[in-house]
Amino acid sequence: MTSARSIVVKLSPLLACLGLLAVWQVAALWLDTESFPTAWHALQTVPQVLGDPEQLLNILDSIRRMVIGFSLAVVISIPLGLAMGRSARVSAFFNPLLMMIYPVPKAALMPVIMLWLGVGDASKTLVIFLGVSLPVIYHSFQGAKAVEEKMLWSGAAMGLGGMQRMLRIVLPAALPEILTGCRTGLVLALITMVTSEMIARQSGAGNILFNAMDMAQYDTVFAMIIIIGALGIVLDAAFDKLRWRLVKWAEPHQEILLGAS
Repeated sequence: MTSARSIVVKLSPLLACLGLLAVWQVAALWLDTESFPTAWHALQTVPQVLGDPEQLLNILDSIRRMVIGFSLAVVISIPLGLAMGRSARVSAFFNPLLMMIYPVPKAALMPVIMLWLGVGDASKTLVIFLGVSLPVIYHSFQGAKAVEEKMLWSGAAMGLGGMQRMLRIVLPAALPEILTGCRTGLVLALITMVTSEMIARQSGAGNILFNAMDMAQYDTVFAMIIIIGALGIVLDAAFDKLRWRLVKWAEPHQEILLGAS
């Protein structure tokens, strides 16, 4: 029984994707319009898109921008979030600024950023950076704030300085929350990547999608949607596996639940 349930849990994402494709296929056949190709036709177009060297380079350009923007956001946002969580002064300074930026759609900043940095990689990477930063800062802040003071007092009693306590006590304790923020940021990196490329149309997956829509190549449009969705699923699954390896000590309840069932 336990084995069967664990198999179902593992296969549930695949089953959900197959179910979505089935609904798409039926809806497309029922509507019977050129602008909404069937799932089967879109899937057949995917190898054609990936087999085109120019299109493949565009997609790889997108991934490169996303990796750079995400990496910069993680490197800068985690220390800032931890500092905000442990220092009232740092929090009081940065919190109002973040609250001002948070509600603004990051794609809405793209025209302004384009005026400053042009339509090249820099503007798109900056938008990705902004989209990823806020959830990572927030979760790092919450993780650092939740660390018990007794642990820090014990560290101070053992002769650990402020930076040592941050690295050896606060960071490991906040790591599960930090990685949750990074996982959210990874999804937002993909969204802002495509959106920025659709606005500043030079190269990338968003550029392919928008150009195909302009030329009424709807098979390519939906094939790109499948490729972007598949990329998101793969990245999320890979990051979740990495997260589980790093903080499996903080998630014993999963094994207990599976064992109890």
